Amino acid sequence: MRGHAERVEVHRRWWGSGTAVLVRALVGLVTVLVLVNVVGAVATFLVAAYVVPEPKALTEASRLDTYLIAAASYLVAASAAGIVMGVRKLSSLADWLPSERPPTAEEQLAVLRGPRTLARGVGVLWFGGTVLFGALTFVHSVDAGLRITAIVSLSGVITAAVAFRLAELLLREAAGRALSASEHPQKIAQSVAVRSIMTWVAGTGAPVLGVVLLGVASMVDHVGTRHEVALATAVLGANCLLAGFITTVFVTRATADPIVSVRRALARIERGELDVTVPVYDGTDIGLLQAGFNRMAAGLREREELRDLFGRHVGVDVARRALEQGIELGGELRDVAVLYIDVVGSTRIAEQMPAHDVVDLLNRFFGIVIDVVESADGFINKFAGDAALAIFGAPAPLPDRHARALAAARTLASRVTKEIPEIDFGIGVASGEAVAGNVGGTSRYEYTVIGSPVNEAARLGELAKTLPGRVAVSAAVVGASHVDGWRPADEVLLRGRADPTTVYVPL
Repeated sequence: MRGHAERVEVHRRWWGSGTAVLVRALVGLVTVLVLVNVVGAVATFLVAAYVVPEPKALTEASRLDTYLIAAASYLVAASAAGIVMGVRKLSSLADWLPSERPPTAEEQLAVLRGPRTLARGVGVLWFGGTVLFGALTFVHSVDAGLRITAIVSLSGVITAAVAFRLAELLLREAAGRALSASEHPQKIAQSVAVRSIMTWVAGTGAPVLGVVLLGVASMVDHVGTRHEVALATAVLGANCLLAGFITTVFVTRATADPIVSVRRALARIERGELDVTVPVYDGTDIGLLQAGFNRMAAGLREREELRDLFGRHVGVDVARRALEQGIELGGELRDVAVLYIDVVGSTRIAEQMPAHDVVDLLNRFFGIVIDVVESADGFINKFAGDAALAIFGAPAPLPDRHARALAAARTLASRVTKEIPEIDFGIGVASGEAVAGNVGGTSRYEYTVIGSPVNEAARLGELAKTLPGRVAVSAAVVGASHVDGWRPADEVLLRGRADPTTVYVPL
């Protein structure tokens, strides 16, 4: 099983490699161009020999058949020569794709202009056949020469247009790599209008022109009987329908497929799946749409990563407020509840434990703090070494901030005691008016809360380290919360305060 899985993985990697892309492109181009030219030659012969009525001046039908057979043979041989020349034109693929390196500007253009180059080569070969066999037929009959020239030239236009569309399909993977590697793809992309015009020429213009020329010849020179003209018109009209359908399908798929891929990718982005890209393979303006979507998706991913990083550093609420309202230095007076937690003997812990163990211990401790505070809709304002400051009521208003702060303090004390028994701590909770806002300079600032309740919570946290429950709460918080489960423990004069504070502890 393992050997089979390894073989499958090797095959999968090779199938997506540049060498595989090169092999598929060249084999497909050779096969398709041979078939297109052979089918075009056979169809030309059948139309000229059995569909379009012979002009009156042509009396030796066998001579016409000989010319047409020779023309078909020429086109098959010339197509083979054209394929060799076309492969040489695309020889840069053999230097670029297998190496898996970024293509040069010349190699990019060679790939993206490959369908045009191949179609031009097919057109030249058919033009040569038109000139050669039209001239040979003109020697015996002007009418026959005009007939052969018109039929072969129109067939050549249709064949070259079909070759262009098929080459576009076969070179999609290589074109995608070329467009993706370009810093300025708009400079190398082609116009959708060119594709549409060529589709019209192949599917409508050339076949309809053939019908028009047949009608003109019938009126001017009375070529063929009524039945023959009707048959020729019906066959050429059916050819118009078939060629129009085939070319329309080609251009519709070529236009719709990349747009559908972008639309589906947009739907995924709307669902929040930002890690999405679309393959860039279209060599026209639509390819620019694909490449532009990928750049947009990459920008959204980067923006979301920055937003997530911003939120982790300053808090989700602060980040959201900054993104929605902008950032201005200054603050506002807010009524808040403040929770302060500090580790006892952190210096001793740092001296007795390896550094990575100390960091791991503090990360576990702060993980509990973050989980408890955010579950109570609080905001972690800052980490200061082994201490943390949490705010309830800023930056977003919180009606039941006092009760939430008390609940967070009780839960936090319980969880830290049970989950990290090697850590001793103190938790202080206070409330009151404080200034909340952005403090710093224009190049660097932070959102913080400054005021009496912050200092009081820090002093209560120090006091709590000596209390049995490790939690000390001001009377103002308990009175404003309207919750039970707290009792007065003592009245103390906290450092830096003029009036004594009644301290409550959990029952």
